[in-house]
Amino acid sequence: MDTNLLENSIGDVLTEALADVDETVYVVNPAADAVEELVEILAPDEGPTIRLLVDESVLKSVMDDFIVASNAADLVEAGRLELRTYEDGDNTLLVTRDSVAALVVAGGRVAALATDEDGFIDGTYDEYADTWERADEYDLRTPAISRVHETLRESLGADSADDFDAVLTALETARGDGDGLDEVTISLLVAARNRELLYDVSKWGEDIGIASKATFSRTKTKLEENGLIDTEKVPIDVGRPRLRLLLAQDDLEDADVEDLIAAANSALVAA
Repeated sequence: MDTNLLENSIGDVLTEALADVDETVYVVNPAADAVEELVEILAPDEGPTIRLLVDESVLKSVMDDFIVASNAADLVEAGRLELRTYEDGDNTLLVTRDSVAALVVAGGRVAALATDEDGFIDGTYDEYADTWERADEYDLRTPAISRVHETLRESLGADSADDFDAVLTALETARGDGDGLDEVTISLLVAARNRELLYDVSKWGEDIGIASKATFSRTKTKLEENGLIDTEKVPIDVGRPRLRLLLAQDDLEDADVEDLIAAANSALVAA
């Protein structure tokens, strides 16, 4: 990062700036789109450790998207990403022991403007190293996507796990705002597509940290009311019968994932 960079997107600049860096990088005061791009370009098994100093409101907004948050959690578990809150920043900076670069967006392009002034670099690094030590850790409660896939496959089987992954791949965002396809809605639709029990999918979701059984139950009721899923009772040896989840529209069981998403979005928007 000792030379200026000019690219077409924040992701391109970050990829280029971090390509040959193998030390800790402080990323200071990034906007929401920069945080999203960082999560997308970082690899869990190689590259620098990113120490992200971000306004808490920005982190909350970004991490409300399950796709971003679950991938970020993978990076956190791998030691590639650390998150702390910071509210006093004016510029977006990339800071290492040897370089400081400011991210600038203008004219439809993105630049990383670097300095080679040793005194400024040393002072900036020391300032943000101290800031990091004083900053509060951000509690990312979303489970890592690798654990989600692994445990879903163990709990509900390969078909459900593959469908879950396919839905996430087809979506741009999966936000828990109650209006779109959040992670609980996706889990229930996938379970219904594969005729799984509500008990099994809600227990899995609660155990992995996606949501409580009560949240799964409330969301199931909402999807029933919107004509997306149905249920049938399954007797068990002891206790109340359990509910098998079914798609209310039989033709969606074998439909493409994109058609399932479209039908769900249409029903939820119309509700």
